[in-house]
Formats: sequence, structure tokens, C-alpha cells
Amino acid sequence: MAMRWHQAMERALYGTDGFFVSGAGPAAHFRTSVHASPVFADALLRLIHHLDGVLGHPSVFDVVDVGAGRGELLRALFVGVGVSGEPTRSGRSGLIPARVGSPETPTTTATVRPSPVNPLTTTTGYGDDSCASDLTVGGWVPLAQRVRFTAVELAARPDDLPEEIAWTDRIPAGVTGLLLATEWLDNVPLDIAVHTQHGWHYLLVDPTSGEETIGDPLSRADLDWLSTWWPSSLVPDSDSSTESGFRATPTEHARVEIGRNRDEAWADAVGNVERGLALAVDYGHLRAERPVDGTLTGYRAGRQVPPVPDGSCDVTAHVAMDSVASAGERVARCAYLLGSQRDGLRALGADGGRPPLSLAVSDPAGYVRALAAASAAAELTDAAGLGGHWWLWQPVGLSADRLPAGCAGPIDTAAPS
Repeated sequence: MAMRWHQAMERALYGTDGFFVSGAGPAAHFRTSVHASPVFADALLRLIHHLDGVLGHPSVFDVVDVGAGRGELLRALFVGVGVSGEPTRSGRSGLIPARVGSPETPTTTATVRPSPVNPLTTTTGYGDDSCASDLTVGGWVPLAQRVRFTAVELAARPDDLPEEIAWTDRIPAGVTGLLLATEWLDNVPLDIAVHTQHGWHYLLVDPTSGEETIGDPLSRADLDWLSTWWPSSLVPDSDSSTESGFRATPTEHARVEIGRNRDEAWADAVGNVERGLALAVDYGHLRAERPVDGTLTGYRAGRQVPPVPDGSCDVTAHVAMDSVASAGERVARCAYLLGSQRDGLRALGADGGRPPLSLAVSDPAGYVRALAAASAAAELTDAAGLGGHWWLWQPVGLSADRLPAGCAGPIDTAAPS
């Protein structure tokens, strides 16, 4: 039976036998930054230590991973923070080579201190102190004794997951610390629309064959979202009946992906953060450069396949990052930053730079390790691959200038007034 795309995606991805719920999990089918290299987790460790200092070392520091897969990222962070008793190395876990002139002294987690905070140019702002951090004063307890890891995932809890990592199917409320969403939003179900002689209509899909047919006209809410956030498929019309001043007249080959569900999902996630940072990492696009015909596709066993929503493959579409960012900002009432994965990882120490040749003479084994780490960082920052991800930084209860310096540059993502 044909149904709207968001319904088909919901069943195919998150139903009882859905792609993300059953089987070996996402890592068996496609490569993400989490799976590609420990450098990614190591960079996030530095961010965790940084936020811990900015937030004044709260009594409980939350690390929440939304769309946690089989817990791969939280396992790495769990070990890296030192909860397991393993030593860390200057907040780097020894995975990212030290920059020239920087010390690389082994130390326990208890002696790791957050890096200094530097100002940034923010994309937007509210002009009041509602986003200022209320730093606490007093005794400092090691992060390993205060951190609380939570995986948010619909799949069953893996048997071998450390018991210290909580497993739930709902984002917990009152998060103080870091909420992560790495390649989650691209799998939040969405609707596909096309234009007919009678206006914009939803596309229906047969979940077994993937065959598409024309459905009902778009709702007013979805048409308004389309007019605001995917205007390349619309043309101005002074006689329009919509508040936005557009009529539903498409450009050639128009096929659009309506991201309103994703806006709502991100706003809900941000709304569960009481104080700290919500960070979304995903493939996406901006209003001025929406892709013609959209980006809907499928992946199975490492190969791109047609997006048939039968539960046998991943069904994904890139994220309208500016629309999602605007929705999160309305909830947080704090300025967001939007930048590339390249900028984000470099700000957190993973610059992919070749280690100095002098190290090859003084420490040949160390040089080989550093060269391997630099190569891994280069893969994560390659703009033609994983480095093409967007990083959306949404602070809550603190201003954007408390984030690591250089994590994002100013980008014009404002919606039309």
C-alpha cells in the first residue's frame, strides 16, 4: 500500500524489523566519522573537557549521543575520559600528534584542565545576558567521577556495552553538558513533494517496490516551510494566497524534501539541554544552494542503492542545516554557529598536518604513530568526503564566544523576514 515518504521511512528505519533496529547496525553498511578513525572521538574528548571548564565543572556532566548506533562513539569517549581507569594523555588520549612546541606529557584524567576560551564572531545574537554561563566556584572533582554517558537509540542495548553507559529510547531532560547528534538528522523521516498542474503534492511510495505516485496537496504548514526554506523551487507572485508571497510554480525538474520534521526533532533535542552544547554533525545544504531534485538515496553493505523503504537499506537525505539551526535557536535563545567539519576538528586539535621530520630522527616510532594519526585526521577533514559534513553548534545557557576558537566561521543563514 502506497504511503507518504515520512511514514515509509519511519517503518523502514525504525519499525520492529527496521534497518536501524535489527541486524548488525549502521557500521555494517556505511562509514561515518565515528567509525572512520579514533581521531574523531579524541577531538570530542577535548570538547568535553573544554565545556566542563566553561560550565564550571558541574556535579554531573552529561554526554548524550542521539542516534547512538551500537554505542561505538560513547565506548570510545568512556575510555578516553578515564572512567575505566585508563590514563589519558593531555586530553588527547595519545591519538592526535602534538603540535610543534606543545608538551605531550602523560597525565591522569584528574590533572587534565580545559583549554582557554577565545572569542568568536557569532552568526546571530540576542543582545542580553540570557546566554551567559553561571560559573560555579569551589572544589574541583575529576571529570571521570562526574561524567554520565547516555545512548539514545531504538535498537536493543548491546550485550557488551559497559554498564556505566545508560541506554534509552528517549532523549533525557535536563541535560547539562554535551548532546551529540552525529548523522542522526539525515535519518529523521521527511516527506517528498512534487509539483503538478494542480499545485504542490506529496509523493507516495510503495514500501515494497519503491514505486512513487502522486498524493494529496501539501498542508499549509509544509507549504509555508517550502516557501521559506526551499525557495529555489518557487517564483514570486504578487497574487499569491500564501503569507510568504510565493506561489507554487516550480523550476525545471523540481522535487523537494520538506525538512519540517527535522526542525521539530532538533528543536525537541535542544529543548532537553538545560545548560551546555547541542552539536549536530551531518551532510547538508543551505537555502541559497538547495540541490535540484533533492538528495534522497539508500545505502546497503557499503554501496549506494535505490532508496526502497523496505527495511533492507538505509534511507537518507541531506539536511537543510539553516532551517534546523533556526529551529534550535528559537528554543535555546542563544546564538548558534554553523561551520564545516574541517573547521570544527581543527579547532579541537585534529588538523591533519604532517609531523615535523625532525621527529623521525629523534623518535622514529613516534613519528610513524604521528604520521598515521595525521593521515586519519586528513581523511576526516577532506572536503570531498567526511570533511564535507556541517557542524551545527547550538549553545544553551552560554554564549557562542565560550566555544572553542575557530570552530566555525560566520555564515549568512537567516530566513527571509
